[in-house]
Amino acid sequence: MNSCCSVSRESNEIEKLKNAIEKQKSTFSKNDMVLIQGGEYLMGTNDSEGFPADGEGPVRKVKIDSFYIDKYAVTNEQFMQFVHETNYITEAEQFGWSFVFHLFCSKETLKNNPQRVAAVPWWVAVKGAYWKQPEGPGSAIEDRLNHPVIHISWNDAISFCKWSGKRLPTEAEWEYSARGGLEQKKYPWGDDLIINGKYQCNIWQGEFPIKNTKRDGYIGTCPVDAFHPNGYGLYNVAGNVWEWCEDWFSVDYDKSDLINPSGPKTGTNKSVRGGSYLCHKSYCNRYRVAARSSNTPDSSTGNMGFRCAADVQ
Repeated sequence: MNSCCSVSRESNEIEKLKNAIEKQKSTFSKNDMVLIQGGEYLMGTNDSEGFPADGEGPVRKVKIDSFYIDKYAVTNEQFMQFVHETNYITEAEQFGWSFVFHLFCSKETLKNNPQRVAAVPWWVAVKGAYWKQPEGPGSAIEDRLNHPVIHISWNDAISFCKWSGKRLPTEAEWEYSARGGLEQKKYPWGDDLIINGKYQCNIWQGEFPIKNTKRDGYIGTCPVDAFHPNGYGLYNVAGNVWEWCEDWFSVDYDKSDLINPSGPKTGTNKSVRGGSYLCHKSYCNRYRVAARSSNTPDSSTGNMGFRCAADVQ
């Protein structure tokens, strides 16, 4: 899926943008962030519903220092401010395309964008799809300003973090805060997906990838403050959008690293956490709090976003 129309990252214009972003690095706002007090927790899972091949286990006791983390995923409105102040160009724009879920594509879009990935044919490589045009040309975000920004690569997320004076959370920090103080529960709120007849997060219901019944109220992304927060005040750490983490992804790195673990030193893919609105138990049961996945740092899709963290200063 390589594209010959990507903009070189070594160009003078891109370097100017990077320099402008770096100048914002020294300060950050704690608005909409939660202070997570350091402590120990049981990371990972040995649950029968887990995926050992993803490196979810074994369960181990991890110690984490205090840190801040966003209550919400970064929104379209926040990313728009970042772009306005820096003229940043996302990698989806540089490459000229991004992946859009097939049900969100018009017949014309499907006709004009025939490229699919054989293993996952529900993803369409749509020319002109990026954060501001989530479904490609003709789509917009005016009615989704409080939704998580999508079509964001790891590199894009890092650039936003530098501009805002923040950083991405490590996987260990992400899971610690997503658990909300609960120990070894399946979800951020407990072990039951449905409580009093209501879904507790934005995931797929119905037959994937053909029909979504929208029993949770949404077919795509939902507002970042939808559903109830977990015990630490974090919203949508299960479902809605996958969230980039700082770590390189590995299923077999040394898990004896138990104090502020940050994953392997090198790799090809970066870790993502939390699942998305496309997750379904029959196919991708990865909206569990211990679940993990990955993607290359320059990849972007219509279900991938991020939230920021920060050190205690």
